[in-house]
Parts: sequence; structure tokens; C-alpha cells
Amino acid sequence: MFRKRTLVLGFALLAMLALAAAANASGSDNSPGAVYTLTNASGGNAVIAFDRAADGTLSPQGTFATGGNGSGSGLGSQGAVVLSGDGRELLAVNAGSDSVSLFTVRPGGLDLEATVPSGGVHPISVTVRGKLAYVLNAGGSGNISGFALSNDGLTPLAGSTQPLGAGGSGPAQVSFTPDGAALVVTEKTSSTIDTYAVGADGLPSAPVVSPSAGGTPFGFDFDNRGHLLVSNAAGSASSYAVTAAGAAVITGPVATNQAAPCWLVTSKNGRFAYTANAAGGTISGFSVGQDGSLALLDPSGATASLGATSHPLDEAFSNDGRYLYNLTDGSHAISAFLVGADGSLTLVGSTSVPVGADGLTAQ
Repeated sequence: MFRKRTLVLGFALLAMLALAAAANASGSDNSPGAVYTLTNASGGNAVIAFDRAADGTLSPQGTFATGGNGSGSGLGSQGAVVLSGDGRELLAVNAGSDSVSLFTVRPGGLDLEATVPSGGVHPISVTVRGKLAYVLNAGGSGNISGFALSNDGLTPLAGSTQPLGAGGSGPAQVSFTPDGAALVVTEKTSSTIDTYAVGADGLPSAPVVSPSAGGTPFGFDFDNRGHLLVSNAAGSASSYAVTAAGAAVITGPVATNQAAPCWLVTSKNGRFAYTANAAGGTISGFSVGQDGSLALLDPSGATASLGATSHPLDEAFSNDGRYLYNLTDGSHAISAFLVGADGSLTLVGSTSVPVGADGLTAQ
């Protein structure tokens, strides 16, 4: 009798553990998170945080001063505010005061840890990988400059500042490659892409300059195999393999058939990429091949339409990959889309933001 009762209790415990595991798995698929943008106000920059519900909708969480100033006008960049890979830290540029800010992400808010000089003039984009961060400064001749993240905040890396390959010709974004072996910068005016090899000490090489496959390369992201996917504001998207020799074209330019595709993000599963078309009021979806090749999902290029005067800017994916967010400048809102298995986009809601908001990141 004792053995039988023990077996019954054992099976019951296993069943309870299985149910708990299933619940946790389900919860992780639809886990809540947060979305962040910048006020970019010249009289005092701040991060605006929104709680993200499991259904993708947003609600205000709070506004957190960066300790610096915004530019008061559009930054013309991607990556003005970014999260670390583990979501525990957030970095934001202060273009009006030539500084960068580091926050610790807490449940329900942000704690400002440090605001330090950006290593140049007019910072517009920042990237982070592990305990390394690099800032793209667009003012003057332009440069990239590196920092170490620690419990003490942000510490400049001696020897990390490097010039831009085309002499600061309208830079738009800086980002680490997924493996951390290189940094990439797009330069709009010269239609070039700069790559910097990153050593074991975290320091970058001099830039290698490669021609862009399309005019005015702007925002970019990477697929799950490390291919570089770039939006070209002149009307297309292109993809590249990043090597020590630079950026080698895979496909492109692939026309979006929509005006001013300036921002690009890749889905979490790496199967799709989306450009925000500022002058078209639309978002263009692309399928991404295993070799990094791009193909439009819709012949028109309009996977989602936000309206002729909507002026869509920055984009970001939720960490569960289910929702795509767009900073819709003309509507002064963040628009939320549910992403279908086929890459389709369904609008699920929008949340107001102040006029002049810039940059977008999500978890």
C-alpha cells in the first residue's frame, strides 16, 4: 500500500512539473516586455518607456532623463537607443550635448548609471555587445569611439576612436556584427559601407570602405547567419557578406517600389526583413534566403500601409519575435504589428509619443 501511494504521489508530482513547464514555455512565447524611444528634446533628452503586454499593446511606463540634451530635430539615423543582448542595460545618445547615457533596466523603470562624453561631436547611433559599446559621431569629419561597460558606468577605451571611411559623409548607423568580429557603419552621402575588424582587446582596425549596392545606404540589421541587410533610402534594399575584405554584395539593389526606405530590421527567426519607407507611408517586407538573398513579399512593396502622411521611422522587434513596432513620426505614435508566419503584418494598436521622438528599441 505504501509503495502504491508513493507511486501515485510520484506520478502526480511529475504531472504538476510538466504542467508548470508547459505554462512557462507558453508564457515565454508571449512574454511581456518593454519598448523605448527618445524625446530627443534640446532642452533635456529623456527615454520614454512603455510596458508591452502579451498581446503586443503598449502602456506608458515612465520618462527617464538621460542627463544630456537631444538635437531637437531628426537624427537621420538608426540605433539612437539600444538594449544590451541580455536586456539589462540600455544606451542612448544625446546629440545636442555630445554625450551618451547608460541605464540599468529595472522592473517598471530605468536607473541612470552614467552620462559621459561620446568621444566626438553629434552622436547619432550606438551599439553594444557584451561589455563593449561603440558610438557613431556624425559631426565634423565623424568617427566611432568605444567604451567599456562596468559597474562604474562607461569608461572610454584608449585607442578605440577611428575615423569614418568616407570622411564623415552622412553616417547613419553603427553596429557590431553578430559574432562581434567587426563593426559596420553606413555612410549615406558617399553610398559606402565601412567595416572595422575588432581585435581581442576590443579595439577596431582602420575602416575598410566598400561601395553600396544601392544609393544612400541607411539602416541595417543582420540575419541569423550574419549576413548584412541594408535599406537604401534611394529606393531599395541589399544584402552583403561581411569579411576581412569588406562588404561583398549578395543581392541588390532590390527595389521596394516605395519611397525612402530608410530603416531596416530583421525578424527574430531571421526569415524576414522589413524596411520603413518614410516617404511612402508603408513598410516593405522581404523574405531572407539562407544565403542572405532578399525578395519582396508583396510585388507592390507595401506589406503594411500606415497612411500617406504617416512618415514611418525607426523599427524594433519584441524579444518573442511576435510583434514589430514602428515609430510613426507623422502620427506621433508607436504602431504595433502582429507578424504572421508568412511575414504578413497586422496592425494591433498604436500609442502616442511626443512630437520629435527619435530612435526605437524593444524587448
